[in-house]
Amino acid sequence: MTETIAAHHKVRVELGTRSYDIEIGAGLLGQAGSYLAPLTRQPRVFVLTDGTVGGIYAGPLEESLSKAGLQMRLKAVSGGEGSKSWAVLGEVLDWLLSEGAGRDDVLVALGGGIVGDLTGLAASLMKRGMTFVQIPTTLLAQVDSSVGGKTAVNAEQGKNLIGAFYQPALVLADTDVLSTLPERERLAGYAEVVKYALIDDPAFFDWLESHGSDVVGLEKAALAEAVAISCRAKARIVSEDERESGVRALLNLGHTFGHALEAVNGFRSSLLHGEAVAAGMALALGYSARQGLMSADDAARAAALLEKSGLVTQLNRLPGGPYTSHALTEAMKQDKKVRAGRVPLILARGLGKAFIQPDADLADVGAFLEEELQRS
Repeated sequence: MTETIAAHHKVRVELGTRSYDIEIGAGLLGQAGSYLAPLTRQPRVFVLTDGTVGGIYAGPLEESLSKAGLQMRLKAVSGGEGSKSWAVLGEVLDWLLSEGAGRDDVLVALGGGIVGDLTGLAASLMKRGMTFVQIPTTLLAQVDSSVGGKTAVNAEQGKNLIGAFYQPALVLADTDVLSTLPERERLAGYAEVVKYALIDDPAFFDWLESHGSDVVGLEKAALAEAVAISCRAKARIVSEDERESGVRALLNLGHTFGHALEAVNGFRSSLLHGEAVAAGMALALGYSARQGLMSADDAARAAALLEKSGLVTQLNRLPGGPYTSHALTEAMKQDKKVRAGRVPLILARGLGKAFIQPDADLADVGAFLEEELQRS
């Protein structure tokens, strides 16, 4: 883990002819026009956002596009998980078709992970594929959902069950836009930063123990460094395993537990995705310790790093719910990663030593969850 901190970073996602860059740094939104112009064949760009983000950043984006000779055509959807639906996806596609959009046009996602997922899936379906660009405006989206090509909407049966792998042509991660992010959203994104340390980078974990407060506090150099390290980690894994047939599953550390928590909570805003992942990672490491795979001290150290930032890791202190061991294990059975009735879990043999357990014993997991619920 290097202490050399740069103001601007470029991370390459190597996927052959579909490779693309992630640009990371302050002030990139104001330069968006110059980045997007080479991708366009017509002097226009379609932009999908939500009402809140659009109210803050659509103007600066339009100004930047105009300077590059590009016209912006904007659609805003409602914020929240409700927009990640089949119905809203249809509205977006109808808008694009009514506007005369074609495969040679560019569709930009300006927003967090919800807008990014929705935009990417719409782009993949629009006349069998139009160019799409991510401009993520949350920390979670900058380090996770904007990179790697996972696009999806939710179904009644669970989260992200209707989707496709569809890579963006470019990701512009302007760290300045995070200054308008509510603290709770910022912490939710920080959980995904910690995830990369826990997967396979113990040196990054050590660095976060020293600099995590700077990242959460939006200190510019530390923030850009954390985003870049996270994106490099994800880019490397995605390049090795684009469609999650092997090592990419490690990126789901904490997510099987986390998605179950979200499902039991009805995907309500009382529990954000990153908050659920933080608790899910603590549960995954706690369960690993229970299985004798890692020390209880290391599992506690990881939970302490998350708690220090303000995230909640203890199951019986989580907002929302009510959560029961039965409801959570039933929700885990609906996870899209289930194969032939087997529920895979990402567990760990230590900090930065995550691995894939392909066939979890849900009865044992349920007993562990019951113990966690009773813990004071």
